[in-house]
Amino acid sequence: MPVPFGDTTGNVGPMGTTVTVERQVAAAPATVWALVSDVERIGEFSPETTGCEWVGEQRGPVVGARFRGRNRFGSRQWQTSCRVVGSEPGRLFAFEVTAAGLRVARWEYHVEAAGDGTRLVETWIDQRGRLAALVGGMVTGVGDRETHNRDGMVATLDRVAEVAEAAEAAGPAGPAGPAGAVPPPA
Repeated sequence: MPVPFGDTTGNVGPMGTTVTVERQVAAAPATVWALVSDVERIGEFSPETTGCEWVGEQRGPVVGARFRGRNRFGSRQWQTSCRVVGSEPGRLFAFEVTAAGLRVARWEYHVEAAGDGTRLVETWIDQRGRLAALVGGMVTGVGDRETHNRDGMVATLDRVAEVAEAAEAAGPAGPAGPAGAVPPPA
C-alpha cells in the first residue's frame, strides 16, 4: 500500500537510485582506505562536503561511530548526521546519512588491490523517501541529485587519487609516514 505524500516518518521508502564511479589509483589499498575513511578530511576531496567532525564517544572509522557533515552548494549550506555502517580496513568504508531525522543516503567506498595500485569504487545509494527528496531539493538547491552526485564523486575520487599518489611518491620516509598514514596538507 502506498504511503501518503505527506508522511513525515521518513519511511516512505528509498528512491532506489544507485550511482557508482570508480578509479584506478597508483597507491596501496591501505593508503587509499586511510584517506576515504578519515571523515575529518572529506572536505579536502568533496566539492560539496566542506567538512565533518566525529560526535559522541566512539570516534574513527568503526561501525557505530557517528559524525556530522557540513555541506555547501552555491550559497546554500546544510548539515547532516552520519553513522558508520561498514568498516573493513584496507577494503570498505560505508556510512548512512540522515537529515532532520529523515533517511538520505548510504555512501560506500570499496578498495581493492589492482595491478600496481588500487581500484577505488565509490557508491551512493539514494535512501530518500518522497518527502526527503522534495525538502532536500529545496534546502540544497540541487534539482538533479543523481547527476550532481555523479559529477561530485568523479571529482572526489580524482582528488583522493592525487593525494594518495603524492603520499606514495614521497615514500615511507616522506610525508606519508607509516604505511597507510597520509597527513593532511600543511
